[in-house]
Amino acid sequence: MIRTLYCFLLTILSPILLFGLYRKRPNKPKFGKRWIEHFGFGEYLDYKQQPLWIHTVSVGETIAAIPFIRKLKEQEPNLPIVLTTTTSTGAEQAKKLGTLVTHRYMPIDFGWCIKNFLKRVRPCQLLIMETELWPNTLHTVHKASIPITVINARLSEKSHKNYSLFSSFFKQLSSNLSLIICQQNSDKDRFLQLGIPEHKLTVVGSIKYDINITKEIIEQANQLRNQLGISRPIWVAASTHKGEDEKILTAHKLICKHLKGALLILVPRHPERFDDVSTLCKKLNLITARRTEGDMVTQQTQVYLADTMGEMLPLIGCADVCFMGGSLLGDKVGGHNILEPASLRKPIITGPSYFNFSDIVNTLRDRGACIITTEKELKNHVINLLSDSDYANKISGNATCFIKTQQGAIQRTLDNIIL
Repeated sequence: MIRTLYCFLLTILSPILLFGLYRKRPNKPKFGKRWIEHFGFGEYLDYKQQPLWIHTVSVGETIAAIPFIRKLKEQEPNLPIVLTTTTSTGAEQAKKLGTLVTHRYMPIDFGWCIKNFLKRVRPCQLLIMETELWPNTLHTVHKASIPITVINARLSEKSHKNYSLFSSFFKQLSSNLSLIICQQNSDKDRFLQLGIPEHKLTVVGSIKYDINITKEIIEQANQLRNQLGISRPIWVAASTHKGEDEKILTAHKLICKHLKGALLILVPRHPERFDDVSTLCKKLNLITARRTEGDMVTQQTQVYLADTMGEMLPLIGCADVCFMGGSLLGDKVGGHNILEPASLRKPIITGPSYFNFSDIVNTLRDRGACIITTEKELKNHVINLLSDSDYANKISGNATCFIKTQQGAIQRTLDNIIL
């Protein structure tokens, strides 16, 4: 009965959802003729061995899955992998894996779309990155006797409260799952409270701790730093959202008054916002250079707008301080992962709204490895870190030491998956 109601609502809402998915936006990759994959159509895959199906929603999940997939292919080089993403921006990230995977767009959550996909792909099992649970997908895949495992699973307190309102529906969903591999004990506890049997839950840590900072990334970061200015103070605001850029740019104007030559690398989360953010910088009378346009960066340049995708690590790596976006907007976003700047040994600042990553942020905060700031105090924290290298090194060093103790989750995850 519950799933019937869900299907009815999905049928009504699907035109709106599809419009949002396909709507043309500046800098957004196009789906092209591959839109039919959202309905389960596409080429039939002919492998000697049934492929493993891994689903990541968009950019963040796909980036997190890349090192996991590389490690998996090292251990199982002959195992075909089909990687699905919902968005075209996620598909752009999947290209980085080259021939290691075959990419398909995730079918819409109608049973007939999923059946079309299964008929063409014939997966041996499904791995879902984090907690992307679609009722009809889970039901149809489980009914086809295909095991479903959620990897790197997390359940924030806010999501837990939302799921609790529909606990019977969630139990119906979870009955289709074979295993949930959680990031933290707190995630496991929340799943238990929602009625997931303990034998279906295990904790291995977050695979996001297993960030591989390659020589190539370091070289790219050093090259960019040379381009922007070796001696000038540089901070990066990563993964910012609408309504947040104004606050960051206002703080930067004040920082520029205290620190001569200060430069902000601004990295909006969504590519469709690049042009709007550029307009905002000009409106605030900040001298701005755009990365894609190859604008000359001079000592007078105040903002470097990183209007590209997939370059977050080099951009963070070339800065002295990192502010993580999505954390100055109340309860709208809930922050983003701070492990990348920590792995690059950068002092980290985040706003007060980080509920999606509360375990990681609170742990680092308690170890003196990150700073939580209000909008009003942001400028002061940036100035202090840019002005005091000993202070900055202490914070970044604490984060790096902690991360080293947490690594190995990828291998622990693979150990729990039967291939």
